[in-house]
Amino acid sequence: MEQVVRRAVPEDCPVLDELEAEARDALLETRGGERWCQVVPARRGRWFDDDANVFIAEIDGVGIGYLVLIPGDVAVVESVFVTPGAREVGFGDWLLEAALSAAVDAGSRLLEGTALPGDRDLKNLFERAGIVARAITVSVPLRPTQS
Repeated sequence: MEQVVRRAVPEDCPVLDELEAEARDALLETRGGERWCQVVPARRGRWFDDDANVFIAEIDGVGIGYLVLIPGDVAVVESVFVTPGAREVGFGDWLLEAALSAAVDAGSRLLEGTALPGDRDLKNLFERAGIVARAITVSVPLRPTQS
């Protein structure tokens, strides 16, 4: 079984779109996920439009996860996802290692990411890499949301 994390290429867009849809559906089940989906637009085929560094995780050539890193002085992990059936193997750690390396290579001085309050797996991934919370954003709706 070949396990790979590599930079994504435009030909990976259909697989990335499928993985992103799975990730966003899962976020809707997580506290804070609906709001995150409102604030961070889906990429849906626009994976390389903004100089993002996109990494894909594969098992035997099948995409099972991805990470999007927005470069800059402060590099930002915009999103990271590994399909549940492929977790506990190390793909999240490998994706994050690739992002950290890319951020260092780009001259970034800091790396940031967001973990939702109900996403313990992502919080654990960040903490294993030494990435710790520096702020907590809180909110409350002031009027009913429209469906």
